[in-house]
Amino acid sequence: MSSSFGLSPQVVAYLASVNPPEHPVLARCRAETEALGRIARMQISTEQGAVMQLLVRLLDVRRIVEIGVFTGYSSLAMALALKERHGAAGRLLACDVSEEWTAHARRYWAEAGVADIIDLQLRPAVETLDARLAAGEAGTYDLAFIDADKTSYPAYFERCVALLRPGGLMLFDNVLWSGAVADPADQEPDTVALRAVARQAQADPRVEAVMTGIGDGLLFCRKR
Repeated sequence: MSSSFGLSPQVVAYLASVNPPEHPVLARCRAETEALGRIARMQISTEQGAVMQLLVRLLDVRRIVEIGVFTGYSSLAMALALKERHGAAGRLLACDVSEEWTAHARRYWAEAGVADIIDLQLRPAVETLDARLAAGEAGTYDLAFIDADKTSYPAYFERCVALLRPGGLMLFDNVLWSGAVADPADQEPDTVALRAVARQAQADPRVEAVMTGIGDGLLFCRKR
């Protein structure tokens, strides 16, 4: 979504006025995606992008996995901060299944000069993650951002825990689902899956988890 859940347009505008300015290519990605109509709700908010960039810097992130690319705003935000700190040594593994939407992302990545550090894999993310684990990459990633099909969140949780180093961070997007998760009558598969991953994170001794109201709800899971 293009602004955090429950915030008025006035508050969103205020946040934009006091947060760091968007990179010009990020601003263009956001504006062009918003012009697509209702599907633009899949895009993260600008304040969420700023938080994610700060996390890349705070954690001195070198390797990122993203599950769910869409038009590329989140991967671009993280890649800009990643390349700023580590140049061509930074790496972002981007997982998606849509050639159509990721074609937009590729264009923005190229314009911003970060395409060289992004490895886009167009196939089901579980296949990509399993292949990386089989290749010996367990414990080598610093940050994982998950914003794809909600019913697969529990499966992504397990694989990303394995891929992360101790102290690494997973971020799960849309965990408030516009408030639907708090409605016991809502038993839609996506809503049920989002509740399940929240409980999974809460109960798993391998991580410490905090859910926040950033964006449409962002679940932070730090690997112990």
